[in-house]
Amino acid sequence: KQPSLYSLNSLDTASRDHPTAPAMAKHSTYAVAAILALVFMLPAIALAARDVAGIKRGFVVQGRVFCDTCRAGFETPASTYIRGEGFAAPRSRLSICAKVRVECRSRITGAKTCSFDGTTDHTGTYNILVADGHDDHEICESVLVSSPEHGCKTVLHGRERARVFLGRNNGIASDTRFANSLGFIKDAPLSVCTQLLKTYEQYEV
Repeated sequence: KQPSLYSLNSLDTASRDHPTAPAMAKHSTYAVAAILALVFMLPAIALAARDVAGIKRGFVVQGRVFCDTCRAGFETPASTYIRGEGFAAPRSRLSICAKVRVECRSRITGAKTCSFDGTTDHTGTYNILVADGHDDHEICESVLVSSPEHGCKTVLHGRERARVFLGRNNGIASDTRFANSLGFIKDAPLSVCTQLLKTYEQYEV
């Protein structure tokens, strides 16, 4: 007796609804492989997330570098700012930028713990990205390195470094930390300085 068409269709449906052992084993293998891949990927994902978080926790130290054109010992209206190209400066053109370094040292031993270099941009401003983690155990400062400006390469005494606070426990919310201006002193004062400095003498006690 020939099986009816209905019987054949029923058998086909049953075979689809109840997969064979090899098919089930194949699906199980895929599932195990997917789980293992996820297990191995989780540490890498966590590490990447930690790295991104570390970058976000960094600070930007911002300040300016000036040339004391009147040899006054401080910034005046005649002072100029030593310009450069900042982060965009190619290595071949770094010689036309004022170079600044953020240095941190141990409060206990005084030994340098880390440093971060930067250069001035077209406004004479530097923005140096530094890592986090310099709260109470370190002292950090912006320090002059060099000036490209002819006739204004001598470091101005007392303006060669500036303290900067790089911690989270000092009440400062912003990730941008500002340092006092750093300065070089011109070899010879400008001609306008004589009259300019007289205005300061009027206010001296």
